[in-house]
Amino acid sequence: MQQPLLEVNHLTTWFDTREGKARVVDGNSFRIHRGETFALLGESGCGKSMTALSIMRLLPGQAQGNISGQVLLDGEDLLQLPEAAMRRVRGNRIAMIFQEPMTSLNPVLTVGEQIAEVLRRHRGLSGAALQRRLEELLAQVGIPAPRQRLGEYPHQLSGGMKQRVMIAIALAGEPDLLIADEPTTALDVTIQAQVLGLLKELQSQTGMAVLMITHDLGVVSEMVDRVAVMYAGQIVEQAGRADFFAQPQHPYSQKLFEALPDMDKRDRLLSVIPGSVPPLTQTFQGCRFAPRCHRAWELCHQREPQWLPAGEGRSVRCHLYDRRVPHPQQTGEAPQPLDLAHATTGEVLLEVRDLKVHFPIRKGLLKRVRGHVYAVDGVDLSLRHGQTLALVGESGCGKTTLGKSILQLLRPTAGEVCFQGEDLTRLRGEALRRRRRDFQIIFQDPFSSMNPRMMVGDIIAEGMQAQGIGGDREQRLARVDELLQQVGLKPEHKFKYPHEFSGGQRQRICIARTLAVNPKLIVCDEPTSALDVSVQAQILNLLRRLQQALRLSYLFITHDISVVSYLADDVAVMYLGRVVEQGPVGAILGEARHPYTRALLAAVPRVHADVPRQMVKLEGDPPSPMDPPAGCHFHPRCPQASAICRECYPEQRQVASGHWVRCHLYS
Repeated sequence: MQQPLLEVNHLTTWFDTREGKARVVDGNSFRIHRGETFALLGESGCGKSMTALSIMRLLPGQAQGNISGQVLLDGEDLLQLPEAAMRRVRGNRIAMIFQEPMTSLNPVLTVGEQIAEVLRRHRGLSGAALQRRLEELLAQVGIPAPRQRLGEYPHQLSGGMKQRVMIAIALAGEPDLLIADEPTTALDVTIQAQVLGLLKELQSQTGMAVLMITHDLGVVSEMVDRVAVMYAGQIVEQAGRADFFAQPQHPYSQKLFEALPDMDKRDRLLSVIPGSVPPLTQTFQGCRFAPRCHRAWELCHQREPQWLPAGEGRSVRCHLYDRRVPHPQQTGEAPQPLDLAHATTGEVLLEVRDLKVHFPIRKGLLKRVRGHVYAVDGVDLSLRHGQTLALVGESGCGKTTLGKSILQLLRPTAGEVCFQGEDLTRLRGEALRRRRRDFQIIFQDPFSSMNPRMMVGDIIAEGMQAQGIGGDREQRLARVDELLQQVGLKPEHKFKYPHEFSGGQRQRICIARTLAVNPKLIVCDEPTSALDVSVQAQILNLLRRLQQALRLSYLFITHDISVVSYLADDVAVMYLGRVVEQGPVGAILGEARHPYTRALLAAVPRVHADVPRQMVKLEGDPPSPMDPPAGCHFHPRCPQASAICRECYPEQRQVASGHWVRCHLYS
């Protein structure tokens, strides 16, 4: 067998903290061969990114010497190189795409200057040769008009464009190994599909190896050759992609799969992993996953498991596969069924008619209106009691603006928002304030939506106090205790501050805050987008339990199709301020009619990709809502566009019972 390009042996990285020594990477070993894609998979905080930074020797100054083990690149130990020699490796033989392109790119340098830095240092290019190579790189990563883009700054580019620039910087040195740290986390599924397709194409052209760091099982399924699963600083399972997805071996890996939302699981609660990843400052005894493992027994808490073979080419760190020790009788967990009889009463709670939100663009000394941003441009929706309506679409299509305008957090330019028959757009002052107790919102980022100087109890009680409900202070505190228990937290948590909680716990606090005023409608704005799959499962289970118990209605804003398939009753698909298709979840996901909807669904990576998905080519980014295209807004990107699509916007047409679409294909 050929020598591996990268060989990592017993890599250990630690930080000295006030709580003690934190071993963020603890004795991990793996190999990556040329042309191979290798994935590090696991929850946030398990040490994936720290493994990559240790390989690159990009740790903070105080931790630079806190690495042991070996990192062999073509047999040369990178940990033994002097810093000057390591600089010749970074960006040249090993390059890295960081997780957040906006914070990784220098905002005061143009795109061209940032790519040129690599070419000057590692390739010695200058003058006309440098300019030609810069344009070649931007064209290679699919950025149109490369000469113009080279003179632009990062803030002038979309999220997908920024990520492509990061890839161009990484490719400039023609690396042997590319480390991609969550390269598509902040991207829409359509842009994600473009970026992943680009990486595959470039890898086939150059033969480079890729170390992919992710928590997305769908991305792993479609991109990688081999998988390593990390938990609490340790790799606990390694296997080939096909074997891993056919039958994961470690209980942690199995739980990650069981926690995935899916259409087939709508009748039951998702399987969850109790608790959270333990702090890496503690001294571990036994298996690190044992406190959260449903298959653990006494030995798991006493002795650390060793690496054991679990089939050809795969190994696992788990006592279940040690034939030398007796195993207790184990029974599987029974799924918790849901009573779906609550679903809906048929009574309409919310009806939106021709809603528009246009933001004026003011220019010049006198700030005269020179145009408008057509954020929401004529939307019709209806939502019944106890129902979940999912609102899906790419970033910038107007989903969040629509949700806020329904709640009157943004005043609509035109249209009606009828809540229980009353038009909210006509309410002002005290009348609107009293009505707000009936509808609440869960924001995308729970931490930024809470006052960091207020204790959790005061945050939850604030709405009750503002609405004059819940009785006196003692009664409100009792209600806070009840709400905390209802969302799976403890009453004593009311005396803590937001920074003392994990991301999933903060989202539970935000849910408790919305429930405090007994609402009938909750707008959920991407409430699980920043969460790991295990924490996401806990939040989705909580939302379903609350809906069943309280007959709540949800307007669920998301771009995660798997969450839609599990949670939603109906789906509305938005594109550039307008709803282009809506109907029951089964009809939209199973028989989508609009080309944009089909493109969205085709771009979603499949966890079990045994059957190749039918790709719908969707190029470019959505047009600007300041200057929407004439005719159908989607026609510049539509593979089925015709002459009429460029001339007039299509009328809404019914293609099946409750299933509506705006597309000239159904004229």
